[in-house]
Amino acid sequence: MKLNFNYTNRKETFMKRAAYPFICAYVVALLFVLLKSSYAGDVPRITKEELKKKLCAPELIILDVRTNKSWDKGIQKIKCSKRVDPDNISSWVGTLPKDKELVLYCA
Repeated sequence: MKLNFNYTNRKETFMKRAAYPFICAYVVALLFVLLKSSYAGDVPRITKEELKKKLCAPELIILDVRTNKSWDKGIQKIKCSKRVDPDNISSWVGTLPKDKELVLYCA
């Protein structure tokens, strides 16, 4: 009597291949979450009281990065802020001075 192990091997191979994209997607998602959270913690924050004290100071640049829709609907704008397009970062990111304090806001 000859046993045919080919069916089992094919089934196992198919299961491994079918699971591969899901495993890859899970790993990528996990890495994204871990990296994003570590970078977010490294970004210094400023309170609105601290910002009020520094408004219009020459060493401070305030960038409004709200979407066009939010900008159009927005009633309030921060004094001395500069509107930049968040969908076209490459057009303005290289123009920012490195010796200034940057504040970006989107709400």
